[in-house]
Amino acid sequence: MHGREEVVNKIAIIGLGLMGGSIGMALKQANLKGLEVVGYDAEHGVGRRAVKLGAVDKALWRLPDAIEGAGMVIIATPVLSIRESIETIADMVSPGCVVTDTGSTKEAVIDWAEQYLPKEVSFVGGHPMAGMEVSGIDNADPKLFQGARYVVIPAKGADETAVKAVLDVVELLGARPYFMHAQEHDSYVAAVSHLPILLSAALVSATSKSPTWRDMSKLAATGFRDVSRLAGGDPVMSLDICLTNREG
Repeated sequence: MHGREEVVNKIAIIGLGLMGGSIGMALKQANLKGLEVVGYDAEHGVGRRAVKLGAVDKALWRLPDAIEGAGMVIIATPVLSIRESIETIADMVSPGCVVTDTGSTKEAVIDWAEQYLPKEVSFVGGHPMAGMEVSGIDNADPKLFQGARYVVIPAKGADETAVKAVLDVVELLGARPYFMHAQEHDSYVAAVSHLPILLSAALVSATSKSPTWRDMSKLAATGFRDVSRLAGGDPVMSLDICLTNREG
């Protein structure tokens, strides 16, 4: 495949949940010679599980150890945690390193990257338009991104080599890159992705709190299931989306 030989030799994934785990699995299954995929997760035991499931070659206890020598860092955490991650790794990443993310909102993330990362490090924002209503490493799937659009938004100062490296990874995931402006992205996903989550959560909240829910639930069928499905997603992710995309 064109460009595969240029993928960096070490990729560090911060956050080994559904997104981070699925990215790791897809990268490892690509069987690129010389590519090492390492992971870090703040939650105890997740790293060991990620190794067992084949999402990473190794998971490290200390974030600096995971970042050291990495040509690319992929931040796959809830949006508000991305800020902390960017701030934390700013003094750890090597010059020339490419940092990217999978956050559902982009204006805020791009601003954090431009504020905290050194000029020698390129940030290329990303948002794979794929997911499930379940979360966690045990639900990771290397085919999660197959055929999906993958939004790519380079920050100011990101060089062409960094953008190319992210595009190579997107291609390895089986996704289709889609360039947008951050403000445009946040406006569009507010309508087609974030609003449906809120509507689903509102439905579940209104019905489950009804004193007649016990009897009402016996009549709930496919329509209720389809509309309520998104309410089962990660509540932290949903909250972070609302807090960082109020204007969307």
